[in-house]
Amino acid sequence: MARGPASKWRSQLRLSTVGLTLAIAVGIGAVGGLYLDDYLGTEPWLTILGVLLGSAAGFRQLFREINQSANSDD
Repeated sequence: MARGPASKWRSQLRLSTVGLTLAIAVGIGAVGGLYLDDYLGTEPWLTILGVLLGSAAGFRQLFREINQSANSDD
């Protein structure tokens, strides 16, 4: 089955959002951790946990997008 130029553009645009998705996930985790640290008085532990969880979520999405892209290229 031939792939048209629109399909290639769609794949490239989807992969171009991966970095933004990773940054947003880490940012949400950090902000959530900061808020909870301020509310509970547990500085800096929940901020660190939030950054780690945000990083894990961002990398999970990164690997998911890469796998989808690799499978669609076949």
